[in-house]
Amino acid sequence: MIKTKKEIAILREGGKILREALLAARDLAMEGAQREVASHELNDLVIKIIRKYGGEPSFLNYEVGQDKNGPINYPSALCISNNTEIVHGIPTDTKIIKNGDLLKLDLGVWYKDLCTDSALSVAIGDVPDVVNKMVDVTREGLKRGLKEIKIGNTIGDYGYAVDKYVTDQGFFTVQGLVGHGVGYEVHEPPQIPNFGKKGKGIKFKEGMVLALEPMIGQFSGDIQKGEDGFAFTTVDDGLAAHFEHTVVVTKKGNEVLT
Repeated sequence: MIKTKKEIAILREGGKILREALLAARDLAMEGAQREVASHELNDLVIKIIRKYGGEPSFLNYEVGQDKNGPINYPSALCISNNTEIVHGIPTDTKIIKNGDLLKLDLGVWYKDLCTDSALSVAIGDVPDVVNKMVDVTREGLKRGLKEIKIGNTIGDYGYAVDKYVTDQGFFTVQGLVGHGVGYEVHEPPQIPNFGKKGKGIKFKEGMVLALEPMIGQFSGDIQKGEDGFAFTTVDDGLAAHFEHTVVVTKKGNEVLT
C-alpha cells in the first residue's frame, strides 16, 4: 500500500492532468443549463485532454466482470451518473444533460504507469434546494473525512466522521460502495467505507495513497444495479451525490493529489 517519493511525485503530476480534465467536463456539463448537452461530449473531451499530456483514461475498457462470452469491459473514460444514478453510469445516446439535473462525474487517469481517481457532483442550472444541499453536504463530508487521514488514525475514524456529518444533515451514507487504495491499479486494498467505528480498521501510514469517495442518498443508503448494467442507482428514486479525491498520507497529515 505504500508508495515511494518518486511514485508520489508522478501521482501528483497525474492528479493535475485528471483535475484539468474533470473540471473541463464539469464546465461543459454546466452548459446544460442553456442547451441540451450530449453525455458523449464530456467523454470525448476528457479523453482529448488526458492524451494531450501523454496519459490514458484508466476506466476505458477496464474489466468489471465476466459473463459467458468473456470479460465485461467498462465502455467509457468518464463515469457520467445522473440524478438517481450514484456511480458508474455511462454515456449513451439518450443520456442528455439538461437544466435541473444532479450530475456525478468520475474519472481515472493513468500517467507514467500510475493511476489517480477523482469525482465531483454538479447541479445543472435551476435545481431544487435539496440538490444544492446534497452537493454541499457530500463535499463537506469529504472534507470532514480528510481531517481524519493522518498517521496513526484508522479507516474507522475516517468513516465515522463522514457518516456522522452526512446523517446529521438528514441524508444517508450509501452502503455497499467504498473508497479504496489506488496507484498501481485502479482499485487496490484497503477498502475504505464511508461509515465505521472510531479506532477500528487498518491504521494509516505515511506513503499510503487512497481514493476517498463519500456517496450519499436522499432517502436511504440502499443501492441496486441500473438498467445499463454498469451504474449503481438508488432503490427508492432518491437523488444521489458523490465526491472523490486521491490523497497521500504524509507526516503532516495528508496531501490531496487531485
